[in-house]
Amino acid sequence: MKVALCFIISYEHILNKEEIWREWIEPNKDIINIYFYYKDLKKIKSPWILNHTIPPNYILETSYYHVIPAYLSIMKFAMQHDKTNLWFSILTDSCCPIISPKRFRYLFFNYYNKSLMNWKKAWWNIEFHKRANLHQLPKELHLVNDPWFTLKRENVQQILTFVNIKQDITKIICNGGLANESLFAIILYICKQLEGTNKPVISAVSHLVDWSRMTSTTSPHLFKDANDRDIKFIEEEMPKNKYCIFIRKVAPEFPNETIRHYIYNYNKEKDDALIVKIPKLYIYNKCVVYLFLSIQYIMPICLLLYLFKYIFY
Repeated sequence: MKVALCFIISYEHILNKEEIWREWIEPNKDIINIYFYYKDLKKIKSPWILNHTIPPNYILETSYYHVIPAYLSIMKFAMQHDKTNLWFSILTDSCCPIISPKRFRYLFFNYYNKSLMNWKKAWWNIEFHKRANLHQLPKELHLVNDPWFTLKRENVQQILTFVNIKQDITKIICNGGLANESLFAIILYICKQLEGTNKPVISAVSHLVDWSRMTSTTSPHLFKDANDRDIKFIEEEMPKNKYCIFIRKVAPEFPNETIRHYIYNYNKEKDDALIVKIPKLYIYNKCVVYLFLSIQYIMPICLLLYLFKYIFY
């Protein structure tokens, strides 16, 4: 059982905090797969990113307001690439981890059968602002979701199946622009995943974002200086959001030592006290892998040794 970290990068084709990401992934590399969706492969200079890019035939035309093809394509590839991918985290070049590797492992092992996606009813005048063309949909589908989230495998499959079968409604939503802020909530609502007892989707933030200091009409605050307001936001929001894993948007110049402080030191006492229970599914998958390897490699060696003994002795 693994987590697919699905990065959608463009412009400079970098990860603003690649060094932080690589050291954060290392302790959990047994449960993490990495995928990069890009616009121009030639712009990628990092060997590490190049090593995790998805095939060119999965790259489709996108823009700032129409990014849904990137979501669907990278999720589809990650689904097919490794059947043990159970969580799919959608990320950008400006995302960064904000919790310890141990807490991440704890969250995954405890909630791998849940999705983490904050959603709510649309709060804007849908007749005035045509985003996602909600004005063309029934009232119960006037929904909005955080554009960056973590979904479980079954929910990703439901989304991929829906956009393939229900192409008319998908096209209506995507033609409205900023569809990534509504499409996923709408699909999962139709699939009865958002409400009811034991609901599969936990309406919670997995990516901390400061919308109170927007850099444009559609873009949240960019963390650059680690100033007092940045620190206050992080320290107020982390305790409020127990499912948070990442933070965005983080600029390249944001101090690495500040990020490392919140990852490794800020909640160290609580993280050290966490008891990470290994799920039975994880043990089962490990056994299957070891059995496969034994059949593929060990059994032929044993057979050769037997034949050697039979022939020469």
